[in-house]
Parts: sequence; C-alpha cells; structure tokens
Amino acid sequence: MRLTTKGRFAVTAMLDLAINETKDALEAKPVTLAGISERQDISLSYLEQLFSRLRRQGLVKSIRGPGGGYNLAKSHTEISVAEIINAVDEQIDATQCGGHENCRDEGRCMTHDLWSALNTKILEYLAGITLADMVASQKSGQKVLITPRNCTAAHDKAVAINTAAIAN
Repeated sequence: MRLTTKGRFAVTAMLDLAINETKDALEAKPVTLAGISERQDISLSYLEQLFSRLRRQGLVKSIRGPGGGYNLAKSHTEISVAEIINAVDEQIDATQCGGHENCRDEGRCMTHDLWSALNTKILEYLAGITLADMVASQKSGQKVLITPRNCTAAHDKAVAINTAAIAN
C-alpha cells in the first residue's frame, strides 16, 4: 500500500492554497498555480491536472482574468485530507484486490479482513484531519501531532469515501 505522488501533491497544493489565500484579512485573494508550483516545486502542468479534478469535485473554484487563480470552494474546516485524496482519484488500499474480495483465485485471501480494517482506520484518520488543522500546524511553526477531532464522524465519512472509491 502506498500513497502516490498524485495524492501527496494534491494535499500539499491544497494546504499551500489554504495558507496563501487567507493572507488578506477581509477577502480571500486568489492563489495562482504558478505561485504554488514555485513554492512547492511541483510541475505547473501537473498542478493544472490536479486542480481540474479538485474543481470538478467542488473543493476549489477558479477565478479567471487578471489577478485570477484559485480559492477554496469551502471553509478550511469543511475539507478533509481524505476528501482531497479521493477528489484526485487516489485510492488508499492495503488489500491486493482493491476491495473486490478476489485476492486469491477469485476468492478472499486469509488476511483480507485485516487489510480492509487497516484501510478503514487510515481513512478515518485522514477524514478527521481538515485543512484548518494543517494550516494551524503550519502557522504555529512547531511540529504538531495532528489528531482527528471527531472519530465517529470521521469513521462515517471514511466509510462513505471508501464505498465510493470501491464503486468506481
């Protein structure tokens, strides 16, 4: 199981966007992909692909024209890391079968439930971490252990995300 560059870069770019759009106290200033690209050392063309997906999933909105760029489409507190990863079609899955229960000769392997439960725990954790949590951690300038706020809500959100990912 691994989180690919796509998921990592999407989370990094969204965190950069959240930090940099909040610099104006009265109004969210659009952030350019070129700025994110430069600050985070991520290819501009790759960011364009990621933000296209993030926009289609309703996590960011684009502002056209001079001074344009991107803003978050929701509050920092409403966007979880799991949503970001899911929006770019990234699947976090420790099973060999992708949740289809055909790991071994079209049947379940002996450890399927173990890996499936691990998937749920990882998704619960990521669903419980918001952009607001990560922004606060970055702004404090200290290494902060981020822990999910509401495990029950995170669990419900993780199950919904995992079910949607398997359905696709």
